[in-house]
Amino acid sequence: MYKRQDEAYGRLKDDIRTNRLAPGHLEPEPDLAQRLGMSRTPVHEALIRLEAEGLVEIVPRRGARVLPISADDMKEIYEILTALEPEAAARLAARRPSQKEIEPLDRATQDMTDALDKGDLDSWAEADDRFHQTLLRLHGNKRLAAFVGALIDQSHRARMVTLRLREPPIISTAEHRINHEFLRRGDAEGTREAFRKHRQRTSVELISILENFRLPHL
Repeated sequence: MYKRQDEAYGRLKDDIRTNRLAPGHLEPEPDLAQRLGMSRTPVHEALIRLEAEGLVEIVPRRGARVLPISADDMKEIYEILTALEPEAAARLAARRPSQKEIEPLDRATQDMTDALDKGDLDSWAEADDRFHQTLLRLHGNKRLAAFVGALIDQSHRARMVTLRLREPPIISTAEHRINHEFLRRGDAEGTREAFRKHRQRTSVELISILENFRLPHL
């Protein structure tokens, strides 16, 4: 049962994060179960998890609706990310992680560069997301990782749309390299400030796009 629930959860979450199930999409549970090729029980349990993470709303007798993300939502999300992630990164830097520990961050940063060179924005976004999720995992606080990870998931859909409405993410890629270098050196204060500036800049950029374009499907 748990395996099927995890499968349903993973597939639905991926569809939501990548906007294959767009914000506002409403679908009855039986239809979702049929499309996933499984019974309703694991699908229902998966939807409960997704609702707790702020990705869907279970509407009685109608199914599940993918929640929209507004500019106001993103302001709140990025305010929290800007407060929590730089502190988590600074604490990780302070304990001077080994090269083996931060190797996944090396790979994610290089993958961002490679994807940017190829003009592959989907791969760039995946590597960017992997960088931040890996950072949270390395920090070691499971509750913090779950909480901040859920916020990153909520914002990912908006980021995927706005990514194609702005200049190529050259600055963001460079900032990740700077962030990683401070962390590699074990410079806690430098790491905290670099991550804070990165989150602040990306917040202003993304929210401005959401407000100016008035994207109806978000």
